[in-house]
Amino acid sequence: MELEALKASWNKLDERLAATEIVNLRVVKEVIQQKTKSAYDGIMGQNIYNFVVNMLIICVVFPYVYMNTPIQATSFAIVEGVMVIGLIPLVWKLSLLSKFDLGGKSSRELSRLVLTYKKICHQEKAWMIGAVCLALIAFYILELGFNTKAGYEYSTRLLLPLGLSLLTFGLGLVFAKWQLRRHAQQLGEIERGLEELREFEK
Repeated sequence: MELEALKASWNKLDERLAATEIVNLRVVKEVIQQKTKSAYDGIMGQNIYNFVVNMLIICVVFPYVYMNTPIQATSFAIVEGVMVIGLIPLVWKLSLLSKFDLGGKSSRELSRLVLTYKKICHQEKAWMIGAVCLALIAFYILELGFNTKAGYEYSTRLLLPLGLSLLTFGLGLVFAKWQLRRHAQQLGEIERGLEELREFEK
């Protein structure tokens, strides 16, 4: 009788330990999902911010500058065109990020999305650096060389606009470098999270 009671108590203990282990695994999985989701939210927010800023510059800031300064229509069209084309990879990235569903997709599917996203980021970086540099060169050649209405003089009067342009460009590069570093960190957290979640799917 005592042996049967002992066996029963052992069985109950085993059941409790098994239930506790399941709960612990569930808690660990939820923590990993929350960390991954937090990193994803950061990247999504960063891309939405970039999209809104670009739209403001394209639709408000640069048209205002064009209407209130003697900038040539060709120069305006070149800069606007480069900025509009620059939105294409940004919209593509936002489209990919909108499909990132931790609850509805497997970690393998999500990893493929992340891989595609990283490829777009790599291509975007190389293309945008080249496009922005060429657009700036074309803009200044057209404005300084062919814009007679502006009355540009190759003297100290040029130092202010050129200096402000270089300062803005430099500050933009510093901010972009910080943003890229943060972006890479968050992307790494997502990849590690998906790798850990894959263990729960085995």
